[in-house]
Amino acid sequence: MAKGASVAVLVEGLTKRYRSVDALRGVGFSVARGEIFALLGPNGAGKTTTVEILEGFRKRDAGRVAVLGVDPEGRPRTLRQRLGIVLQECAVEPDLTVREVFTRNAGYYPHPRPVGEVIELVGLVEKADSRVARLSGGQQRRLDVGLGIVGRPELVFLDEPTTGFDPSARRGAWDLVRSLAADGTTVILTTHYMDEAEALADRVAVVANGLIVAEGPPSSLGGRDVGEARIRFTLPAGADTSTLPVPSREVSGNLEISTTDEVRVLHELTSWSLDHDVALVGLTVERLTLEDVYLRLTAGKDGHGKAVVRGDIQPGSDARRHRSARGTR
Repeated sequence: MAKGASVAVLVEGLTKRYRSVDALRGVGFSVARGEIFALLGPNGAGKTTTVEILEGFRKRDAGRVAVLGVDPEGRPRTLRQRLGIVLQECAVEPDLTVREVFTRNAGYYPHPRPVGEVIELVGLVEKADSRVARLSGGQQRRLDVGLGIVGRPELVFLDEPTTGFDPSARRGAWDLVRSLAADGTTVILTTHYMDEAEALADRVAVVANGLIVAEGPPSSLGGRDVGEARIRFTLPAGADTSTLPVPSREVSGNLEISTTDEVRVLHELTSWSLDHDVALVGLTVERLTLEDVYLRLTAGKDGHGKAVVRGDIQPGSDARRHRSARGTR
């Protein structure tokens, strides 16, 4: 965990209760300056409540929170000018042009990025003088991202930033996030895309039932770097599987071996293959994916033990999703 002046966000013992529901039950983590930190979790697990408290949109019941060294409760202006927030949806006046929206919002910050630079960064050069109402869904999402970075923030909150993007646009957004971090901007990301978290995040934290249930680099979360490996292959027709040197099972037309000692097993398999002149067709070795680990940690449930349904809304999240683009003032 980050310490001292290198800390951008510090959370200790964070709790929040909605009537009879404990949304947060002692959440704690820190985020280093310049780090990309991903919060993952099923709907209702507590991640949106956590982020809303960090942004200052929601009050906590207990615990300590410091964002860029400031308590965010009440959204003090001195803090707002240092933050960028990309919500799932922003309410932007449809009759304004892209350039007008960015120019207007840049005026709310002491040291904004040049508007032309923002337009280029988010890939809206050809739409710079088009009205917001005429933008496609993906272009409007790019507009949202631009609004989050126009103030040259020290810390950016990205809430599902690539929803509705095609694969090319997603990769462009990822490059933008990496460039922000390379320039020293801290990024807190929430996403349902495990590949996005794995591609971008230095560290991830999984929230379930109001608690952090795992935290660490995506490559080692939940012990996935040292857990079981799956070796898969097929044999030519007529090959005798009974002579294989290690036990296997058939899975979707492939033979599969699960092991924690893949080097030894691969040596035995390839030696057998050469000795018997039998090909190991499509030989692959896989460890648990980040999605596998995530599903194990959350058990396919939301924060209250119910089956996850994409699109569930947490208490209070509607208000946050649709805040006006002028709400950063």
